[in-house]
Amino acid sequence: MIYIVRHGKTDWNKEGRYQGRIDIDLNEEGIYQAKQVKEKLKNIKFDKVFSSPLKRAYETAKIITNENIITDNRLIERCNGDLEGKLKSECINLVNFADPNETRFNIEPLPMLKKRISDFLNEILLNYKNKNILIVTHAGVSIYIRCFFEGEPKDGNYKDYKLKNCEILKYENN
Repeated sequence: MIYIVRHGKTDWNKEGRYQGRIDIDLNEEGIYQAKQVKEKLKNIKFDKVFSSPLKRAYETAKIITNENIITDNRLIERCNGDLEGKLKSECINLVNFADPNETRFNIEPLPMLKKRISDFLNEILLNYKNKNILIVTHAGVSIYIRCFFEGEPKDGNYKDYKLKNCEILKYENN
């Protein structure tokens, strides 16, 4: 099985700020959430554990498992460019994150994000068939992991594909 986990909550999640690639620590709630995931997954022996290199994901992975964690830059959050650190409420309708041609405010183009995620997942499926894999990543990345395994949302609402903090998704790996 492939287990996808979004990192635990940060102060910026709580405040409604775009994090992107800014390296924010987990807050106390996020640490607690990661401990809850550890409890839920305690009977699973992971063959490989992958994490985004950003602290909030890596710290979550370290709390969940004592296994060796491999950081992979392809799991890093989408670059939100000049919007990083800003309140989402201040940025309503400034960009369309689901538009493949959107690059205003220096956000990472969607085709680049999708390619790095699909390259990573294709590598996992090729090299770790029938293994238990844990992947700890971010909200934006989680959307396109779901697209990879489940297809694009039929109603076009990508926000419904976004994992909540420390939510777990499972996909067959055979």
